[in-house]
Amino acid sequence: MTLKKYVATRAITMFGVLMVTLLVTILLVGSNMDTILKQGLVFQVRAEITENPAIAKSFSSIAEFEAFVQNQIDQRTKALGLDTPWYSPQRIGFTMYKMLMLDFGRATFLTSDSGSSDVKDILLEKLPRTILLFTTATIIISIIGIFLGAFSGSKSGSKIDRLTSIFAVVSSSFPVWWVGMLMIFLFAFVYPIFPARATPSISSSDPGYIVALLYHMALPLITIVMIGFGSWAYLVRNFIIGIMQEDFITAKKTMGINRKKVVYSHALKNAAPPIITILALSLSGSLGGAIITEAVFDWPGMGRLYFEAITVMDLPVIIGSTFVLTIFFLVSVFIADLLYAFFDPRMRTD
Repeated sequence: MTLKKYVATRAITMFGVLMVTLLVTILLVGSNMDTILKQGLVFQVRAEITENPAIAKSFSSIAEFEAFVQNQIDQRTKALGLDTPWYSPQRIGFTMYKMLMLDFGRATFLTSDSGSSDVKDILLEKLPRTILLFTTATIIISIIGIFLGAFSGSKSGSKIDRLTSIFAVVSSSFPVWWVGMLMIFLFAFVYPIFPARATPSISSSDPGYIVALLYHMALPLITIVMIGFGSWAYLVRNFIIGIMQEDFITAKKTMGINRKKVVYSHALKNAAPPIITILALSLSGSLGGAIITEAVFDWPGMGRLYFEAITVMDLPVIIGSTFVLTIFFLVSVFIADLLYAFFDPRMRTD
């Protein structure tokens, strides 16, 4: 299979998975999504009429005005096909289209920092912050883990190798919320270096908001990196130990090639495909697992939004957040497939 054909096949597969996910979501929350769409339609019609005061002034009584509004809602409902059952093919297709356009209606209780109750606005406000925190953490974890793991794997049985293995087991044994609370206690109260809350106290429209956000991000970032890089180094270490026993590595050692070059140029390159796969899955998994971490540190991202939406049962936000995280997972897997194909010469055959 050529690389282009492989990429096209994977793209079609991922889109198919997304469509199936949409369909399953609609079947699970169909009646609730029906209510959300109708409520959104009512809000839209009333907003359009409110923006034009001349319409309200043209009616002699409130009852006549309300009748006009209801008539507009009924016409729009019929035009969009919302008067048919939610499980009809037409309605399912319409709902899938609305979700693909990130139109999840309006939140029941939650709002964005700017005061908007549109779920799309809320998600687009919170998502960059989650990506900033967890993408930065994953990049740092992977860089430290790859080089430490490669160094440890090249010196199997040494003190650094044993320390890496022990640290990996110990660090991965503690839940992130427990370590997070301990870090907050130590570095926000005992030694007040960082703020206890990761949410800046200033408005997001303030010119200094970005700097404040990065400062508040420091403590959760340090915590995530401290917990994650040990297991990463241990995985890479195991990959390197296996590759260092291959015949081509032995041949390069025999040829007198520098040991560091053998490890970091040849062994690490051959370990790239599985490492890339784990990196992509770790990134998508970290975004999905952000709920507890963001709730502990009060980081204003998707995880905390999800937690708050579940707490108050704000269904439009829950549906929207789940769909967006699903998209990120599929995109991460797709990127992992592309990188795997790039690093694996067998995928570039004509």
